[in-house]
Amino acid sequence: MEEKFIEVKQLYKTFHNKKQSIEVLKGIDLSVKKGEIYGIVGFSGAGKSTLVRCINRLEEPDSGIVRIGDKEITSLKKDQLNVERRKIGMIFQQFNLFDSMTVAQNIAYPLKLTGLSAKERDAKVDEMLVLVGLTDKKNAYPGELSGGQKQRVGIARALANNPDVLLSDEATSALDPQTTLAVLDLLKEINEKLGLTIILITHELEVIKYTCHRMAVMENGKLLEQGLVKDIFQNPQCETAKNFINVYNKFRSDYWQEEVE
Repeated sequence: MEEKFIEVKQLYKTFHNKKQSIEVLKGIDLSVKKGEIYGIVGFSGAGKSTLVRCINRLEEPDSGIVRIGDKEITSLKKDQLNVERRKIGMIFQQFNLFDSMTVAQNIAYPLKLTGLSAKERDAKVDEMLVLVGLTDKKNAYPGELSGGQKQRVGIARALANNPDVLLSDEATSALDPQTTLAVLDLLKEINEKLGLTIILITHELEVIKYTCHRMAVMENGKLLEQGLVKDIFQNPQCETAKNFINVYNKFRSDYWQEEVE
């Protein structure tokens, strides 16, 4: 794996309202290797979603640098940014599908601005449907799908432009455990098959352990600890990581005790 395919340096972001200013990101430094699945875990309000949205500039950082490959995302003008965003797919917790469009139309939506012909778009949609295992749902509407199927549509749409990077913002948080496992298996398969670099935002430590190569622990707008998943699980350094792992181990031990009883 290459070093620093995605690089974030000294990223700051503050939200302002009439009553107060809230500093959400406080000097984030982060590097992600090409082709890895990198997890960022933190409690609610840690700044995880803001960080991932600053990487593709859905949120504008106040200062700092985001670089993907040889492109400095934070320095691009709007038209340049729109082109680069096609190489950055994103999937969301609430799916963000158009209810009035079929599955095929949802997947085809980001392809309309690429200059592909209708025939080429249709072929790409069919390719994505095979990849996510939804060929039989091509003409269905989101209201006819389960949560897991909706997320598969979201993944297919995010991959339609052949991105280099996939950002996953709490993509499994609204799913039941069995469906979560199926979606994570799909992400791992896509990572291996396409060599796609994935940043996975979650508050579920089991998702990190099952899916990711390396991870970071985030709290109060800062990355407190970074490293290999196995190293942080075996020897967490910061209190937030220790708290996460204590809760993770307690749930597991309580579950198995109940099963035995």
